[in-house]
Amino acid sequence: MPFRDKYRKILILGSAPDAVEAADRDVSVFDAVVAINNAWRITPDWTHSIFPSDFPIEKHPIAGADQSLHSADEYVPAQNEFGGFVYAGGTMAFTAAYWSLFTFRPDVIAFLGCDMVYSGANTHFYGRGTADPLRVDPTLRNLEAKATRFGALGQQAGCQTFNLSSQSESRLTFPRITFEDIASSNYPGSKEYNSTVVETALAKERSLDYFVESGKYWKETERFNVEEIDRLDQLWLDCAR
Repeated sequence: MPFRDKYRKILILGSAPDAVEAADRDVSVFDAVVAINNAWRITPDWTHSIFPSDFPIEKHPIAGADQSLHSADEYVPAQNEFGGFVYAGGTMAFTAAYWSLFTFRPDVIAFLGCDMVYSGANTHFYGRGTADPLRVDPTLRNLEAKATRFGALGQQAGCQTFNLSSQSESRLTFPRITFEDIASSNYPGSKEYNSTVVETALAKERSLDYFVESGKYWKETERFNVEEIDRLDQLWLDCAR
């Protein structure tokens, strides 16, 4: 498995207002800091910047030593290894997570600034932004189900998933954890997923056959039955109960 000994703890850094906590924390407790879209602006200690193909070039960071940029040509094949965008959820928080799981095969992936709750005056650390995960999209009908799916498939790959957020509400279903827990490799509340239900959900995915190799699932939405996607999402939720 690539990089497993080098990259054991990964931080996925999003753009929610509380993501700025990373600026005042010692992120060196992580072996990689994967910054989504504009999140590289929060801390100079990011290691990997990941963004979609339509992310404006003027917003791209300039990579320094031990930093690298990553876009669709890398994350589409990675996400396809885990079933593709329709099942994983077509928004960058999940895309960055699956790319990290595929690339690093870590022991732990923790999220900060990825709660996907957009209330109040400032929706992002830089002010108001577009709430991408809330757009009308057949892959994002149930964000909690998509998060649970990632947690379950992460567990299958030997990776635990956690949420560093201190916000009262989150669409992520992972146990809460602190930077101190990460530093000490103390992981309270680790979640277990029902393997039988996970296999049932994966079998349903295979039977639906909503895989889109290009990743451009929005060009094929006419073949996706949203009622079947809702049933699938319920299976993923059930696997964590």
